[in-house]
Amino acid sequence: MSSRYVPRADTVAVTKRTVSLALAAALTALALSGCGNDQASAAAAKPAAQQLADPGTTPTPTETATPTETATADDAPAADPTTAAAQDTIVKKTVTETASIGYSTRKVPDSSLAKGKTATRTAGRAGARTLTYEVTLTGGRQTAKKLVKSVVTRKPVTKVVAVGTKQSSGCDPNYSGACVPIASDVDCAGGSGNGPAYVRGPVTVVGSDIYQLDRDGDGTACDD
Repeated sequence: MSSRYVPRADTVAVTKRTVSLALAAALTALALSGCGNDQASAAAAKPAAQQLADPGTTPTPTETATPTETATADDAPAADPTTAAAQDTIVKKTVTETASIGYSTRKVPDSSLAKGKTATRTAGRAGARTLTYEVTLTGGRQTAKKLVKSVVTRKPVTKVVAVGTKQSSGCDPNYSGACVPIASDVDCAGGSGNGPAYVRGPVTVVGSDIYQLDRDGDGTACDD
């Protein structure tokens, strides 16, 4: 009885794989040969022949270069949306300020004052105004300011100045009862004074005794 050779399953698998590799190598060599590259064909056919001679050899896996990652503009860190929103935030608020209002001056004639003399009858006082603004802030920085209201909270007081119109009679207004002349010095007539001007009394002192006529200080001068 003749015996029949039955190949092992693993041997068959290796053989099929080897044949596939050999076929691929042959096709590669054929393509290179068509381009006129005989050395490349021989190099591609040699590994295939070695694998056919040694079916048990396991083909070495082909190494593949790993691509290097390159940073692009899309990989840049994204802007913080919170910071961007804060820079664009618009806030409106109301601000109140106080402004001064200047007073005016008015002059009025006064016949009780000697001509050319002045006197303040009413003191002037500045007024006040309250201003209300709408202020716009963009990102914390003022970008607009609009006046929405103006109210006078204190009216100014006009200064009143009296201007004398009284014509001088040549008599000093500090005395009455007799005309005391206006001079560099006045003495009582009949006294020991040396003038240059004199007055005969009695004279009543109604203002300042600028000529010192009332020696005893009783308000009446030149009464001796």
